[in-house]
Amino acid sequence: MTIDELQSNIKFIVEIDKLKSVYRQTLLTDKSRYEGDAEHSWHLATMAFLLKDFANDPNVDILKVIKMVLIHDIVEIDAGDTYCYDVIGNKDKRVREEKAAKRIFNILPEKQAKEMLDLWEEFEEMQTSEAKFAASLDRLQPMLNNYYTEGISWNKHGIKVSKVIERNKHIKEGSPLLWDFALKLINDAVEKGYLQRD
Repeated sequence: MTIDELQSNIKFIVEIDKLKSVYRQTLLTDKSRYEGDAEHSWHLATMAFLLKDFANDPNVDILKVIKMVLIHDIVEIDAGDTYCYDVIGNKDKRVREEKAAKRIFNILPEKQAKEMLDLWEEFEEMQTSEAKFAASLDRLQPMLNNYYTEGISWNKHGIKVSKVIERNKHIKEGSPLLWDFALKLINDAVEKGYLQRD
């Protein structure tokens, strides 16, 4: 590593501090405030190594999954958080996030920038075992928060059960056991009135 590369790394480290100020539509389980993107990423990374034995692929590279979930929302520094059920916001989400990925990751030296861009793209495409498992965790975590806050965010946005199932059905691609768990959670949320029927 050269001093220039070190300076690029420090610049990137300072830049990603901004992720701490990007907030999501997910409440903390204590209902005190909305979750920050950086907190979400940390939560997913912890889930990745705790739940790795539930991944579809027993040989999943869990370090790669952890890297993916730690960097997947960095683009939201520029692009902002787009609520997963926001039909209009999701129309140009990909374009906004690609532009952000190129700007932010290219702060790093070329080799590291390529690794970050490749990891981000792999996560977005959800084709590899690692990306499928990472995406499963990314779907499950906010569902847990919605459930344990008695559906406040779901109800605030008028989200009904069919949308939650459609949005989260990808969980089964990364882990059928986690999807079975998620379906039970969804059904229980409906029974308890946390989530509206269609």
